[in-house]
Amino acid sequence: MSPHRRRRRWLGLAYLAPALLVYAVVVLLPAVQGVRLSFYHWDGVTSATWAGFANYTGFVHDPTLRQAVAHTLFFIVFFSVLPIALGMSSAALTARRDVRGSGVYRWIIFLPQVLTPAVAAVVWKRIYAPAGPINSVLTAFGLGGLTRGWLGDYTWALPALGLAGTWGAYGLCMVLFGAGIQNIPSELYDAARMDGAGPLREFFTVTLPGLRGQLAVVLTLTMLGAIRVFDIVWLTTRGGPGTSTITPTVVLYQRAFANPDVGAACAIGVVLAVVSLIISLVVVKLSESDD
Repeated sequence: MSPHRRRRRWLGLAYLAPALLVYAVVVLLPAVQGVRLSFYHWDGVTSATWAGFANYTGFVHDPTLRQAVAHTLFFIVFFSVLPIALGMSSAALTARRDVRGSGVYRWIIFLPQVLTPAVAAVVWKRIYAPAGPINSVLTAFGLGGLTRGWLGDYTWALPALGLAGTWGAYGLCMVLFGAGIQNIPSELYDAARMDGAGPLREFFTVTLPGLRGQLAVVLTLTMLGAIRVFDIVWLTTRGGPGTSTITPTVVLYQRAFANPDVGAACAIGVVLAVVSLIISLVVVKLSESDD
């Protein structure tokens, strides 16, 4: 390697050094410390005692954690599957057609992405309140028998939060898919129509393959959002009523701060991080293999 290239390499490393140092202090060191603490019983004050894998076996033996994992699978449907299906359908119907008011429609649908999770939680808490808009509409149509405190109902609290998650992710999916459809060459659609393809066949033979990259991104973002959901649950139900809306992140928070068991909280965080990494790698691998 020439002295000039060697000097440029060291100069580049010198520019990166401050950012790498901050990243190591803020991210890497706490992550390593969290993994280490996950093998201990520690309340954050007294001396830690060795726990081995006891904190990790809680995912199998702890009924609250098992229920939280089941709720995460439920949320994946509402936070990922439904928004992707709705977003792709809306994008396919509007992206390549001159639909009047489509720009305003997309802006309204994307609006939840602009709101902070705290604001969204307050909005939905008011919508689902006993005197909120949903119950008012039901009463106005003579369906007062169906009214209830949605977030305080053991049966309906979880689906209610799931619908809020669908509302939040729908706009992002639609905008990303719409941008992807705009980049698909028109010649492919013309060729499909010349072959006699109808709208449904055109979608599966041209649109869907052309959205493979966007689908990988959206699938990763929405699934990770479902796994890590915390804000809207904590600010609306705090995992209740009872444990009917509990999630792993809520359990993590409770065990880290409410009834301190820092080791168990760290174990939950490690498992969520590993699962998130695996999902990301699987989605990327599948998208690359399709290419």
